[in-house]
This record gives sequence, C-alpha cells and structure tokens, in this order.
Amino acid sequence: MYDTIRGNLDRQAKGLNLLGQLLDEEFSLLMDRRTDEIMSLEFSIHELVRQLADEKLHIRQALGGGRVLDYAAMQTDEGRRAELRELWQQIDDCEQHCSRQASLNAELSLALLDQSKNVLTYLHKRIQPQTASTYGRSGDFLHKRPDAALISGRL
Repeated sequence: MYDTIRGNLDRQAKGLNLLGQLLDEEFSLLMDRRTDEIMSLEFSIHELVRQLADEKLHIRQALGGGRVLDYAAMQTDEGRRAELRELWQQIDDCEQHCSRQASLNAELSLALLDQSKNVLTYLHKRIQPQTASTYGRSGDFLHKRPDAALISGRL
C-alpha cells in the first residue's frame, strides 16, 4: 500500500510541476496575445487537471477517505514518514503556485477581453454617422432621425 500511495503522490507532484510550467507558458502567450497557441495549450491544461483530479480521487479511495499526513504518521519507518511528508509538502507548494498563476492568467485574459470590447465599441461609435443639426430650406431647424423609418410623411 505504501508503494501505491508514494507512487500516486509522486505522480501528483510531477503533474503539478508540469501544470505550473504550462500556466507560466500560458501567461507568456497571453502577454504576446498569441491566441491560437493559447487555445491548444488550454486543452493540455484541462486534460492535465482532469488527470490530477483522478489521481487525488484514487489516493482518497486507497486511504479510505483518510488524509495522507495521518497515513504518514502511522508509518513506523522514519524514512518513509519523511518521504511522504516531503511529497505532500511539494504537492501543497505546487498547488499554491498553480493557484496564484491561474488567477494571474484569468485576470490578464479578462483584462484583454475588456480592452478588446472597449476598442470594438469605440470603432462602432466612430463608424456610425453623426447626427448633423442643420437648418433646412424653409429656415427651420432639421431633426433627422438616425433610425430607419418605414413610413415617412407630413400631416
């Protein structure tokens, strides 16, 4: 059982290290605004997160719903106990790093979305014809309707 849990923790630690690297790469791609590469990287990130969730579920089932640190405390061999605690600490540190980086990536992508939306709104306003307030032939002030009218006439 020890080898199963140790192997699982080792895979989680390595997977989270890889996730951290992928999130760092995503951040650099966001900074360079290379959307096509971001899309392909997102699929890799989602698949890795799915695999990590499966590993966590598997270890929870192996421990019968118990905690890794409790299992480590039950170990009689000090080397095994220290190794399990060290792996658990690596996993915790990597999870913290990944969480911070994912938050940064989300903030940056939302900021880029807002910026793109604002630019698009600005361009639409610039494209729309301005309402020109002028005097007509009879000397009165003209009020043009900016919207299209189906029926136009005088009473």
